[in-house]
Amino acid sequence: MFASTNQDTAVQLLEVVGLNEWPVSEKLQSLVSTDARYLKDLKINVTNSIGAATLSKKEAYMIGLAVAVNEKHAALEASFTKLAVQEGANEKELAEVISCTSLMNANNVFYRFRHFVNKEFYTATPAGIRMSIMANPVLGKEFFELLSLVVSALNGCEMCVTSHEEALQKHGTEQQRILEAVRLGAVLRSLVVLL
Repeated sequence: MFASTNQDTAVQLLEVVGLNEWPVSEKLQSLVSTDARYLKDLKINVTNSIGAATLSKKEAYMIGLAVAVNEKHAALEASFTKLAVQEGANEKELAEVISCTSLMNANNVFYRFRHFVNKEFYTATPAGIRMSIMANPVLGKEFFELLSLVVSALNGCEMCVTSHEEALQKHGTEQQRILEAVRLGAVLRSLVVLL
């Protein structure tokens, strides 16, 4: 009985992120077969995070796309692309999510290095990383900053997280929206671990 209920929970979890045809992985199957309570928690966490009140479905799915690209999970990337398109995302917006994720990976490494070493030469010298995409993003400055924050949080760059959170505050973004976007990124990353 437990295995059947847990199998249903695993399938429903995959359906929430559009992986309807995706087989239940060995890691997920181990949670199913051992009646792991975490499986139900994860399904609730993913469902609630995608349905956060401060994020539209399109925004949630584009954040999901950024997480999938960042974590290099092709099936989840394809799934979130499809879901975002169903919610009205266009090719330019999707390409910008991918571009933003790539740019943040460069920035996160560079600025973490600056932070870790903390020497005047490195902090005073211009980064030399071109970021013209940030000047007039297709997604709008506020959402581009939100994506940048989520990816930077995933990659553990304190300087970037602080900078993007401050920029969002200047855009008038509510702290609840910031929190819910970062929580969505965190919860989706926890899902990728099990896929």
